[in-house]
Amino acid sequence: MPHIPKIMSVSVLAQNLRGSEIIKIAGEINELKRQGQNIANLTIGDFDSNIYPIPAPLQQGIVEAYGAHQTNYPPADGILDLRQSVSAFLKSRYDLDYAANQILISGGSRPLIYSTYLALVDPGDKVVFPTPSWNNNHYCNLTGAEEVMIPTTPENNFMPTAAELRPHLKGAVLLALCSPLNPTGTMFTKKDLEEICDLVIAENKTRKAGEKPLYILYDQIYSQLTFGHHEHFNPVSLRPELKGVTVFIDGASKCFASTGVRVGWGFGPAEVINNMKAIVGHMGAWSPKAEQVAMAQFLKHDDEVNGYLADFKEKIQASLNTLHQGFQQLKAEGFKVDSIEPMGAIYLTLKVDYAGKTTPDGDLLKTATDINFYLIKEAKVALVPFSAFGTEEDVFWFRASVGASSLKDIETVPQRIKDALLKLK
Repeated sequence: MPHIPKIMSVSVLAQNLRGSEIIKIAGEINELKRQGQNIANLTIGDFDSNIYPIPAPLQQGIVEAYGAHQTNYPPADGILDLRQSVSAFLKSRYDLDYAANQILISGGSRPLIYSTYLALVDPGDKVVFPTPSWNNNHYCNLTGAEEVMIPTTPENNFMPTAAELRPHLKGAVLLALCSPLNPTGTMFTKKDLEEICDLVIAENKTRKAGEKPLYILYDQIYSQLTFGHHEHFNPVSLRPELKGVTVFIDGASKCFASTGVRVGWGFGPAEVINNMKAIVGHMGAWSPKAEQVAMAQFLKHDDEVNGYLADFKEKIQASLNTLHQGFQQLKAEGFKVDSIEPMGAIYLTLKVDYAGKTTPDGDLLKTATDINFYLIKEAKVALVPFSAFGTEEDVFWFRASVGASSLKDIETVPQRIKDALLKLK
C-alpha cells in the first residue's frame, strides 16, 4: 500500500502559537476548586465585580443606551461623541492634545496592541521590550517579528533603563513599554523615562529618508491607578517631539473595573491610527455601541469619575499594602521572600526563593513554576511566576493580583504561605 504523506491540518502559525501560561495555571486552580478547596486566586488581572462593581452612573448609562436601542454597528473608529470625550479626558488628565481623528476605540486594549503591531511591524522586523512584560512575546510570535527581550532587575523595580535598552535599539521598529507595569505594579521615574525617550530621539536621527522610524508603543492602561507619591509620566509630555512616533494604549478596563465592558482607546499619529482603524475593522473588534454611548457621557462628569477613582484606589491600595506588609514581616522572620512597594495598577511583585527545597511528597523544587504549583497545592494560594511574562525559570519573582480577592481573603495569604514554606525540607 503506497505511503500517503500526512497532510498538515493547521497553519504553521497555529502550530507554533504558544498558549497562555496563566490559562494553564487557571486549569490547576479550577480542578482544586472543583474538589471543594478554598483557593486564594491572585492570578487573574481582573476584578470580582461583587467587590469592585463598575461606576453606578456608567452602569445606568449602559442600561439606558440599550433601552434606547443603541445596538447597531458603531463606526469603525468609535462613535464621535466618545472620541471627543476621550480627547477632553486626555487633556484634563495628562495635558495631552489629541483630536478625535487621532483616537481609536476598540473592544478593550488587546485589539489596540495587536493592531499596533500589525500596522507597524513586518515579519522579521526587530521589536524590543523588557521582561517581565505582558504578552509582547506572543504579539511578536503572531506577527513574525524578531523579539529582543531585555531582562530587568529588582534593583530598578523591574523597569527597563536606558543603559539596558541602548545596545538593542539600532534597526528596531518598535519599543514596547508599559507603566504602571503589568505584571509588577511598578512605574517609570521621570528621569528613567526621559533617558529612554532621549535614546529614541537619538536613534531616529540616524534613520535615512524612507526608513521606518523607531516607534514607541506606550501602554498606560493603569495610569489612573497610582498610589502615594508615585506619579505617572508619558513620553509625549516629557519629549513633545516624540508625538509623531508614539502610539498610546489606554482605556476604561482597569481604571473603572470595567474589563467586561470592553471599551479601550488608543491614540497617536493620525496616519498610524487610520491604519489601525482598518485592521480593527477587519477583526470586527469594535467596542459595543451601547457601552460607547454610556462611556462618552460618563467621562464628561469629572465629579463622578473622581469620586469613583478615589474610593476604588483606596480599596486596591489597602489590599496591596496588606499583602506587602505581610511579606515584609515574613522576610523579617528570616523567610526567603520579599516584595516591592506597591506603586500602581492592581499588582504586587513578590519573591519566593525556595529552589532546591523538597516538598513533603519528596518532590524537588527546581523552577519558579515548581514553587508556584507547590503553593497552589499546599498553601492554597495561586500566583503567576514571572516566567509567564518572558523571564527565565530561575527568576523567583511572582505577580500577585488583588482585583479578584477580598481584603479579608488577602489578609490570610502571608500565613498560608508561611505554613507551606515551613513544610519544605
